[in-house]
Amino acid sequence: MPADTLMHEPDETHKSDTTDDSTHTADDAAPANRSAAGQPSFRDRVHLACVQGIGGRTHRMLLAAFGSPAAVFAASSAALQRVDGVGVKIAASIRENADGRFADETLRLCERENVQIILEGDPDYPRLLATIPDPPPILFVRGAFAPADALSVAIVGSRHANAYGRRITEQLAGGLARAGYTVTSGLARGIDAAAHCGAIAAGGRTIAVLGSGVLNIYPPEHDQLALEVIAHGALISESPPLAFPHTGAFPQRNRIVAGLSLGTVVVQAADRSGALITARLAGEQGREVFAVPGPVDCRLSKGSHGLIRDGAKLVGSVDDILEELGPLFEPVKLESGREVASPAELGLEGLERTVFDCVSAGGAAGVAIDAVVDSSGLAASQVLATIAVLEMRRLVRRLPGSRVQRS
Repeated sequence: MPADTLMHEPDETHKSDTTDDSTHTADDAAPANRSAAGQPSFRDRVHLACVQGIGGRTHRMLLAAFGSPAAVFAASSAALQRVDGVGVKIAASIRENADGRFADETLRLCERENVQIILEGDPDYPRLLATIPDPPPILFVRGAFAPADALSVAIVGSRHANAYGRRITEQLAGGLARAGYTVTSGLARGIDAAAHCGAIAAGGRTIAVLGSGVLNIYPPEHDQLALEVIAHGALISESPPLAFPHTGAFPQRNRIVAGLSLGTVVVQAADRSGALITARLAGEQGREVFAVPGPVDCRLSKGSHGLIRDGAKLVGSVDDILEELGPLFEPVKLESGREVASPAELGLEGLERTVFDCVSAGGAAGVAIDAVVDSSGLAASQVLATIAVLEMRRLVRRLPGSRVQRS
């Protein structure tokens, strides 16, 4: 699987239109007959995704043009090059991989090394990621996703972070983890590593998105951190398990970091930091963008200050993040069994939690305020004051006839 071994950390600011080595495989593979009649088999879908140079957008355009992975591999080079985004190099790569040997090797490797493969459209495919303009058609996963990962916030920043940046990152990641959020980052040196460590230290979940394969950890000194991430969440990549990192993979990786998250927090970023690519992609995906300020005479503050100038939310504490996150795309069921429709619900305690649970019990029809007073055991004045607070947070709404409903 051709990708040159790098002796230095790739430049994440370089932009690439395709994702090299978009390969994928299954851990439980009895793959050939996994799909319904008339649909491409699991093996066929993995086969197409294993072709070097085919990113998510090209993958979808090929299927739109030819109808199935088998038809793509049966097409001539000339026919392939009529598809937008497919040039001589990619067409040659498709033809060279038509026998499927690399896909079969990858499937066996993943089964042997317990690497899960999740295809776009599978039940386990992250719902937030599926909504971005260019979702990866396939993911390699070590560890496991959890339903609560729909409540994820990305923290990214400089690989050359100073003590201030690492300290603030660990504080923010720990605060988010304790509030019930999953912390997503890229396992890179500096801010990324601090984000994963902060979440793990707080007993929370974390997801690392790699620009290399999940069995070829980069940077190599983070191999132990990668194992901790696997134990507390998931290590994922859209590249084949043994793929080497290469320059163009990192901007593509960044779209996944942003796509998995409700918002992206930038802590320390110079003018050309790859973290700014992640922030831009988050904004384009309709997600929240946050930035932590720093000393004005520090070059690592320039990117963050530019984001704040352009409208990113300034972050002084984890509360600034929690207050800004809006309703979810769809409700999330936590391990406790509680269903969450808005991240703000995670911070409810005491009277607010009691009143909110009583209102939620009324379902879509809502509940009479008098019934909330009776079921909560609280004084009417306490219930009314708490409902007013929950209204301001947009967690409940009043209905005609002295009734109230969960938003």
